[in-house]
Amino acid sequence: MVASRVLCLIALLALPTEAATRVRVQSVTVAGLAYHQGAAVWSQLKIGDALSLVHEADNAHDAWAVRVDWQGRTLGYLPREQSAPIAAALDHGRRLTARIAQLREHPNPRERILIEVFVELQTP
Repeated sequence: MVASRVLCLIALLALPTEAATRVRVQSVTVAGLAYHQGAAVWSQLKIGDALSLVHEADNAHDAWAVRVDWQGRTLGYLPREQSAPIAAALDHGRRLTARIAQLREHPNPRERILIEVFVELQTP
């Protein structure tokens, strides 16, 4: 697991800072949906909706925590085991975007929202 995090981080940081394309770097479910506003806005969410990613370096539970927001409301967080490369990329000024890729009814709230994270590249 640590090796895959390191490889993902190296790949994100090695990408050129300028290109006119977007590269998907992660497809992941949202953790903590039941503890934040995700359940309250569930009926309003749509596939393709833009999401904001915020690295919460001062998070008391996880220094690599990446919060997932939708229209100013916190849906949850990237899973702890997958957040470090994204947090590091955000810290290094990478332009990351995210969107809802899939919504599904599921008894486990962590399986309800699948998101995709992209790094935005710009050409020189």
